[in-house]
Amino acid sequence: MNAVLSDRLRTALELADHDQIIFDLGGIEAAYGALTEELPEIAVRFAIKSCPVNGVLASLAGRGSGFDAASPQEIIQALETGVAPERVHYGNTVKSDQNIAEAYRLGIRDFATDSVPDVVAIAASAPGSRVFCRLGTTGEGALWGLNRKAGCSVRDALIVLSIARAQGLVPSGLSVHVGSQQMTSAAWESAFSQLAEAMTELADLDIHIDRINLGGGLPALGYLDRAGTALDPSLAEIFGTIRTGMKRLQEIAGTAIEFVMEPGRHLVGDYGAIRAHVVRLSSRQQPDGARERWLYLSCGKFNGLYEVDQVRYRMVFPTHPEGLRVPAVVAGPTCDSDDVFGQEPSPARVPATIGSGDPVWILSCGAYSTSYTTQRFNGFEPLPVTVLPVVGLPVEIHA
Repeated sequence: MNAVLSDRLRTALELADHDQIIFDLGGIEAAYGALTEELPEIAVRFAIKSCPVNGVLASLAGRGSGFDAASPQEIIQALETGVAPERVHYGNTVKSDQNIAEAYRLGIRDFATDSVPDVVAIAASAPGSRVFCRLGTTGEGALWGLNRKAGCSVRDALIVLSIARAQGLVPSGLSVHVGSQQMTSAAWESAFSQLAEAMTELADLDIHIDRINLGGGLPALGYLDRAGTALDPSLAEIFGTIRTGMKRLQEIAGTAIEFVMEPGRHLVGDYGAIRAHVVRLSSRQQPDGARERWLYLSCGKFNGLYEVDQVRYRMVFPTHPEGLRVPAVVAGPTCDSDDVFGQEPSPARVPATIGSGDPVWILSCGAYSTSYTTQRFNGFEPLPVTVLPVVGLPVEIHA
């Protein structure tokens, strides 16, 4: 628990008297510093979609981060931090002509692509821009594979970037995404092999890549798997593989390459926590005759915990630190049957004497908790956001 609950977060959770999600900017900035020490040759472009909280974005911008944006609205949010447009790229391969034109108007000149129709549209609405072509990956080893919808084959990348050049664009880069919460280094090895193949074949077409975007995928460390066992991503091995792969691509290029990365959950996942409360601990007989306990919380899949289909969050019951624990299915407050976690393949262990209104701390909720939440499903409002600055008093922002 200590690895995913800083003293600052613990104090803020203890003081909280109502439901909220709390972000520790000190922890996030420390994670950014650690990443840039591990990979000093990489320019960070934080994936806004993982945590579109203005205070978090401003904090990262202050440390030197740029941004990966997936829509004109995210571009606007990035630019409002004060970063220059050249430190923001449009990383979504899915975009309309209107989206492209608006991004170009806002000053964006770096666009992701993975198809001929998209690159032709970029040439028409964002003339002269730089494009980087995303290669598809299998997503193996990741909790969320992110395969199929985005990314193309090496063969298609040759066509896309050749047409980009013919259309007056600058075919400057390649990108990959190994899947979100990637747990293995093998996925990175495979991605670097794809990049090396594409770079070599592009050079034969006199297209010389000067930017490699390694995408997201770096894991957070505080999750449990669905059985309640701590996940243990091989982070040191992953970093070593990335450094080796970068050196390999640099040797193939023969000239300087700019490396970019789009971390999201790795920087914020473990530095956000939710203060929720118990709705009810109940016991009911199921149709098969078995009796089950259910622990209903004020926070669930639709207001902060959308990713429960793949992970289980650590829970702390601060008013019941000791005492008998009993198995219970954990669920959110809505009447939707999908709003359930802590069920398969084994129920969670919860205090037997916990009661309605008792506080519950849900850890490692910093990634995607605010962006995935619904606006008012079943009438349950999004959680208010509290930001713990590096120095000074906490600031609460009502969603």
